[in-house]
Amino acid sequence: MSTVEIYTDGSCIGNPGPGGWAAIVLIDGQEASRLSGGEDDTTSNRMELTAAIEGLKGAPKGRPAHVFSDSRYLVNTMTRGWKRRKNNDLWDLLDAEMAGREVTWEWVKAHAGNQLNERVDRRARAEAKSRAGGDTGPDSGLTHVDQEGRGSMVDVGDKESTDRLAVAKGRVRTAPGTLALIKENAVKKGDVLGIAMVAGITGAKSTSSLIPLCHPLPLNQVAVEFDLDEEECSVEITATARTHAKTGVEMEALTAVSVAALTIYDMCKASDKTMRIDGVRLVRKTGGRSGDIELE
Repeated sequence: MSTVEIYTDGSCIGNPGPGGWAAIVLIDGQEASRLSGGEDDTTSNRMELTAAIEGLKGAPKGRPAHVFSDSRYLVNTMTRGWKRRKNNDLWDLLDAEMAGREVTWEWVKAHAGNQLNERVDRRARAEAKSRAGGDTGPDSGLTHVDQEGRGSMVDVGDKESTDRLAVAKGRVRTAPGTLALIKENAVKKGDVLGIAMVAGITGAKSTSSLIPLCHPLPLNQVAVEFDLDEEECSVEITATARTHAKTGVEMEALTAVSVAALTIYDMCKASDKTMRIDGVRLVRKTGGRSGDIELE
């Protein structure tokens, strides 16, 4: 019995916020069904789970299924035993859909050229935007817009200060020779990773000066780490920012990654015209009203 292929994706505008999901079911290589939907006041993780549940519902009963998803949260929970700390109602529904069926899981990198992944991604985003009404006016719930539709710094005076953490990642792709020079500390401009680390920390501390509506935060710690990935021929950057404050520290972590990546680029650009910065994203945050969010 041939395996049914299911491509899934979920998206959310805000966390929580309006969300959308999409799934494409292939039987014997041919598109059999295209499913989508969404809900209000949800999270990306819930939409990823819903996409998998609905995709399995749309596949013939009893047939083995292979689910493709760009959500590490979903795939690693199913394949690596990540703990199910939240969304237990949806995990139960997913288990019910899997009962009596052989299901395998595969992570696909987002925006890496997989056409079916791109299609479900676009559909999920469209569903989320549709639920948001495409509205960016004064009644849209956008916290950086005032009642007259102008940009405004959010008043966080009534919020409680809590311990907050954010982890962001990014990558600088290089030529093999450039990566070797970085590894051997042989770049003419000097210690690339040492200087990039300091630059990333400095960038995090300067975030409110660079991003107009960000609040200045008392940073308890900023850590910038590098992993030289010879297989991918790249430098992976991980920044962790911590604070005890009334608002989140995501922007500081993202700025640290971005400035560190730009510093690596600047120090190596004379010998490598092919460098590329990509994949700058938030992977984890804790604290605040929205609680803990694990994106990878």
